[in-house]
Order: sequence, then C-alpha cells, then structure tokens
Amino acid sequence: MKTEPVIKIQREDFDTAEEIKSVASANKNTGAVVTFTGLCRDENGTLSALELEHYPGMAEAEIGRIAEQAIERWPVTGLKVVHRYGKVAPGENIVLVVAASAHRQAAFDAASFLMDFLKSRAPFWKREHLADGSTGEWVDAKESDEQSLEQWKT
Repeated sequence: MKTEPVIKIQREDFDTAEEIKSVASANKNTGAVVTFTGLCRDENGTLSALELEHYPGMAEAEIGRIAEQAIERWPVTGLKVVHRYGKVAPGENIVLVVAASAHRQAAFDAASFLMDFLKSRAPFWKREHLADGSTGEWVDAKESDEQSLEQWKT
C-alpha cells in the first residue's frame, strides 16, 4: 500500500504531540518516527513576530510534490508536513515534519530531505516584525539552505 503524505497549511498553531501520534499510529509496520519542529526565534530580542505568506493551493501542491519524491526515495510508512502562515511570535511553532518508517535511517533521510526542500523551495515568504514596532524587509533565502540541497541530487 502506497503511503499518502499529509500536508497541512494553517494559520493556527498545532499540537506537535498529536500530529506525531497520528503518523506513528497509522501503520503497524512503523518502527521509527523522526520529527523536526521549527520555531520562531526572537533574534536576540529584536523580533516581535515573523510574518509568513504563501499562495494557497500552490504551497500545498509544491510541498506535496516534494513529499511524493521522499516517498519514492525511501520506504516511509507515514509522512506529514504542517506549516503555519500569518504572524508567528517568538517561541511558537512554524513547521513540523514527521517521517515514519520501519527503520530509522529511512525516516531520518526523508525528514532531512523534506526540511532541506522546505527551507529553499517551498513557496513561503517571510517578513520580520521588529520589537521596536517597525516592519523589516522580506527575508531572503540563505545560501546555506541552497547548499544543503546539493546532497540530495542524484
């Protein structure tokens, strides 16, 4: 049976434990679950919020395309991505990736692959809202995120 990825793009926060449990319990062949949770930093007290924008439909489709690549590459038993949009305060969740498989290495690889692509290719745009009340510029992608993709090229 083919694994179907679950992609959720939402404004509201998510319960990390519940999201992980939904993937871990969905398939009796799951022996490993690897997760990554990305949180909003306060950038040493200078940031009051991070604003994330996306194109509804396009973001889900692109993340789904990337998730399908992970499913083709590794024998995962479950795969979920939850990504928030809107204003996110420091300490709050931004993104969750959950990868499950019978064995740990496939789960680690699938989760890492997904995060590397989310950081550099998912259609989200970020703008900083600063603690002094001003609005910063839109944040550019980092070169290091692009470099992380190199390991996945085959």
